[in-house]
Amino acid sequence: MNYWLIFALMAASSLEAQQGTNSAPAAAPTASTPGAPVVGTNAPAPSSQKKSPKKKTEKKSAAKKKDAASQLKTVPLVAGQATVVASNVNVRGQAKLNSEVITKLNKGESVAVLEEVINKKSGPDEPSAWAKIILPASAHAWVNTSFIDSNKTVIPKKLKLRGGPGENYSVLGMLKKGDAVKEVSVKGEWTQIEAPAEASAFVAAMYLRQEAAGSPPAAPPEPPTPVTEPPTIAAAPTETPQTPPPAEPPAAATNATATAAAPPDEPAPPRIVQREGLVHGTLSIQAPSKFELISPENRQPMNYLYTTSPSLDLNRYKGMHILVTGEEGLDERWPNTPVLTIQKIQVLE
Repeated sequence: MNYWLIFALMAASSLEAQQGTNSAPAAAPTASTPGAPVVGTNAPAPSSQKKSPKKKTEKKSAAKKKDAASQLKTVPLVAGQATVVASNVNVRGQAKLNSEVITKLNKGESVAVLEEVINKKSGPDEPSAWAKIILPASAHAWVNTSFIDSNKTVIPKKLKLRGGPGENYSVLGMLKKGDAVKEVSVKGEWTQIEAPAEASAFVAAMYLRQEAAGSPPAAPPEPPTPVTEPPTIAAAPTETPQTPPPAEPPAAATNATATAAAPPDEPAPPRIVQREGLVHGTLSIQAPSKFELISPENRQPMNYLYTTSPSLDLNRYKGMHILVTGEEGLDERWPNTPVLTIQKIQVLE
């Protein structure tokens, strides 16, 4: 009986010990510093940590770029006289390079401009800006001989003037019933005539120059200079009486002061460059810009041309030899060709 009592007491003691081991004590609350984030929770960071000092700097930089770009202006040709600035300039039936050549112009000749047109479907190497001009008196047009009577006057109500002896040539204008024509030659069913006042054709706008009425010729523009910020010069320190150095604060206070006084990281200064080349249309629809600057020597792309100015139409510069100034940077998708944000353009002869 005594043995059984001792065995029962030992078994009960063992059971109570196991229950005490399996039950974990409640976690004591941890003290937290006011304003500090709680580790291991999804609590949001303090508002002072959300704001980045870079955002204000980036906004100011973007505003400066916009102001500089908004000063860029292009001067399209207007109705009036213009002077040819190159030799053997082709006059074409349509505003594109694959159109037939009606006549040629020489440097110094004067032409009457009707308007400037932009060909938005021009090729990469093809000018986009074209001047519609009155066909010079030395040029000729063609009409169908069957619509001209023996008195060399127009029979139908309307008769098309064409750039060559065939229906596949460009239409240069219209004649009205009763208009007289001056015959030059006859080729099959077509008659070549002197260009009437109704005839017009196209020439690349880059080869024409206009001056404001009543104003003297403008002086050649000065080459642009890179935009640089003036260096910051610190003021010379003034002499002050020497005072004994203050007592060193505790290490914890020193670290806190250094952390609070540390200036925010500033973005790198813009890279302002000057590049000379030819304006070329890009072939890829995924490129960062529709235009690129290519080298005149090897015809390889140097920069993508980008502008934020709504008044700067780069179509007018396609095919031109230019000197451009702007901020250069890289696009992550196109690491081999930098993007040049335009600030100033100068057309070179």
